[in-house]
Amino acid sequence: MTKERAAGPRQQSVKALLGIRDLILKGEIEPGERLSEVALSERLDVSRTPLRSALQKLEQEGLVTLIPSGGYAVRSFSRQDIVDAIELRGVLEGTVVRLAAERGAAPARLKAIREVVEQLDEVLGGGPEALDIGRYEALNGRFHALLSELAGSEVMRRELERITSLPFASPNAFVNTDVDVPAFYRSLVVAQAQHRAIVTAIELREGARAEALAREHARIARQNLDFVLEENPDLRRKVLALALMSG
Repeated sequence: MTKERAAGPRQQSVKALLGIRDLILKGEIEPGERLSEVALSERLDVSRTPLRSALQKLEQEGLVTLIPSGGYAVRSFSRQDIVDAIELRGVLEGTVVRLAAERGAAPARLKAIREVVEQLDEVLGGGPEALDIGRYEALNGRFHALLSELAGSEVMRRELERITSLPFASPNAFVNTDVDVPAFYRSLVVAQAQHRAIVTAIELREGARAEALAREHARIARQNLDFVLEENPDLRRKVLALALMSG
């Protein structure tokens, strides 16, 4: 038995989950393709039980789907599916920030998200040549995670987590597309201005304004999607999430 196979059940489940997700997002398993448990078990060097657990989790995330004859297949998404998922994220985040403004967000949470906004300012301050894209992605993900908690609603936080588990609905879906393309760097600058404006609106208890800003913020991803597919299709291979898009 290999060292990996000897690992604990939890480690095996995490390894299986990350491994299958990585294969799907890199396009190594095509949309619609049936997932062979035997082949995946050998390829990822994990046993079948944690593999099945990982597949069930991926079905909940929406990356795979049950097939009538048994087992799972990689789910395929149309362009409209992707647009709808982005729009839904905007609706949910908009609702969260409106509720946070109306109910009043906890001072500690506002302080934490303000600190992230300031750190994002620093990352973007040096221009596209000096941009540390990995740090930007980490901070942007942190910003949106904190945003989901501002209303103090576990129901809303959980639903946002579910929709953003779809890779193309993630706040970072199009961040690392190609910062050498001026349009994408400009989109990061606009997004950062929106980050700051959303937090300010919450602090001022301006619920309607916060909601409108959050919904507009999500539409940057829609604009980047349109840019990739219509104006610069060569970039499509750089957006891992688009490996799931059919056509």
